[in-house]
Amino acid sequence: MTSLWDRLVGMVADAASNALSGVVEAVRTLFEGDPETRRQVAFSVAMIALSAKMAKADGVVTTAEVDAFRHVFKFPSDQAANVARLYNLARQDVAGYEAYAEKMAALCIACESNCTLLDDIIDGLFHIAKADGLIHESEMAFLSRVAEIFGMTDERFEQITARHVHVSGRDPYKVLGVSRHDDFPSIRKRYRFLAAENHPDTLMARGVPVEFQRIANDRMAALNSAFAEIEKERQAA
Repeated sequence: MTSLWDRLVGMVADAASNALSGVVEAVRTLFEGDPETRRQVAFSVAMIALSAKMAKADGVVTTAEVDAFRHVFKFPSDQAANVARLYNLARQDVAGYEAYAEKMAALCIACESNCTLLDDIIDGLFHIAKADGLIHESEMAFLSRVAEIFGMTDERFEQITARHVHVSGRDPYKVLGVSRHDDFPSIRKRYRFLAAENHPDTLMARGVPVEFQRIANDRMAALNSAFAEIEKERQAA
């Protein structure tokens, strides 16, 4: 059975240009096909291309960069060359990341009125950015700009950020997107909604490939931890 990665490489190889424009055109073609496949392809290509754009180094992708990607997104070891090729294609293109993010947003929104896949892309990019143990200022600026292009509200971006960046300790209220002044029943209701919306099975149904399940697992762990912390705090009050 042909893997997702084989299909991605094949589409790009058949595209008119071995550059990011060819990748985008390949994704555009897939958006006319099976809905589940096109969402998986869009997500996969976006994660590879935008994480490549976020990388500072130029030239051929290094082993360390592939290892960082593998640390976050599990893909078969025999597909490492395919992933590296797609990563390199994204880095070779003269177009900036803003132009690519705009195209991905347009492709996604054209197919869904509420394209939650864009949220998943931002969350995935945070995982890539912190793979080395630190999210740099330039990476935060990159992530913020991509979120802006995706039409994400400041509140939503702050909520996603709170799951990954917590210099002074993780703020459980920000993770759940609630206020310290909210009563506990309201907070519990919010948590249950987020838990259902972000369950790994729900993300898989949205088109996040099974290879990228760590995003879903880590997201649920952050939500569960935040609610448990708030519950303990309220019980002690």
